[in-house]
Parts: sequence; C-alpha cells; structure tokens
Amino acid sequence: MLSGPRSGRLAAWVNALLAGLVSPDDAVLAVVGEDAVHRVEGLPGEPAPVGLTLALGRLRALGVTGLRVALPVPGHPLGLSGPPEFNARALEVEEAVVCEGAAFGLVPEVREAGPEGDVHVEVVWHCLPVREAPPADVPSLGEAERELAEALREATEVLTRLDVAGSGPVAEAAIDAYRARAAASRGLEVLAPGYPPRAVRVLELAQRVGALVALAEGGGHGGAVSASEMAARAVALRPVERTARRAQVAAYNSVVEARGV
Repeated sequence: MLSGPRSGRLAAWVNALLAGLVSPDDAVLAVVGEDAVHRVEGLPGEPAPVGLTLALGRLRALGVTGLRVALPVPGHPLGLSGPPEFNARALEVEEAVVCEGAAFGLVPEVREAGPEGDVHVEVVWHCLPVREAPPADVPSLGEAERELAEALREATEVLTRLDVAGSGPVAEAAIDAYRARAAASRGLEVLAPGYPPRAVRVLELAQRVGALVALAEGGGHGGAVSASEMAARAVALRPVERTARRAQVAAYNSVVEARGV
C-alpha cells in the first residue's frame, strides 16, 4: 500500500468504530499498524498519557461523533480552523485530526526508542482545544476527484517536459520502485469499513499523484541539470501536490461529510 499519514489511519478507523462497523480492538490494531504503541496526552480528566483504547472511549464520552483529517503545510492550512496554538503544532508535523461533536484536536508526535538495530516507534497524540469553525480549503469528494484528474494530466506533462526519467539508473530505479508500490497496493484496503468506493478511488489516486511529485522533487535531477531548472520543476509541481493533499483530506473526511456530522 502507498503509505498514508497516521492522522488518516486514526480518522478512518475511529470513524468506522463510531459507526459501529469495527470493534475497538480492531480499530486500535489498524491505527497502530507497525508502530509499537500509541498514547494520547492531554485528555480532559487524565493527568497522564493513556492508551489508545481508553482514549477513544473517553473521546466518545466527551461527545466526539467523528474525526476529520488536516494535512497543512506552511502557506496552506488545509483542514485547520484554529486556534493558533493548535495550528502551529499541526503545521510543524504537517498533519492532525479534528474532532466533530467536541472542540478537540489531536496532533501526533513520533518518537523512536531502543538500541540501534532494534528501534521501535512510539506515537503520542497531543489533545488540544480547537476552534469550532469550518476547516480551511477542504473540497467535496466530487470536487477532489475532478481536480485530481486535471492534476494528473498536469503532472504527466511537467514530468515529460522536464524529462525526470532521463538521468540514468538512479531515477529509473526510483520510478521502478514507485511502480512496484502502486502495483502492490491494488486490491488492498486503503480505508476502513464504511467508506464508499469513490473515496477509496480518490485516496489511491491522490497518494499516487503525491508519490510522483515526491519522486520528481527528490528522485534525481532528471533533465533539469541546473539549479534554476530544478526550481522551475518544483514551482510547476506545487499546485499538483496541493491538489493531491486536498484530495486525501476529502477522501478521509467523506464519511463524516456524508453523515452530516
């Protein structure tokens, strides 16, 4: 599977849990994935971090009815609604979830622990107050799908024009690895139960467009042999990357939108 943000996994599986489609144990296992453990810090009434299972029950008791994803970057606060403290923490790691039904948000902090060769990942979700307001710049699922189709055409034209694949074995190996990841992801579950097929389709395409942009930006010089040409490539692909992030957020948030939460 083309990897998605931890905030996406958390939102998707908690939304399925809140809809009664999965058990708490299954939801927690899916959210944690290959990480060692997830905890939540800053929950009202909890003086210390608590495990994810307890945290999800507490959030439900506090009135949370759904989770939305935010994938902001500097200059584009996608999915955020404030206040500044929460926005700043979300921008620092470029992801967060925002609760519906209660004015809280969760921002992940990823920590590595253990000796060399046996490092494991621990995630602490910081629970912070959020402003109850419409999230910034989030499209509908239909809008996101239409924008993605155009973005994919633009990305293909840019990559062809700049000859990203023309720099020899390093770039070719990167493209082969991307194709292998895309092929391996076919047929695998990218969202939790309860999401419509259209959301799955949009998320898969958004992740692949994002991977292509990352390849173009970091997978070798390609035909852009000068610093100015590399800068031009980054500028040309920036709107495509923005569209891919918007589409991911639309896909993750689609069941909350559909329920009118």
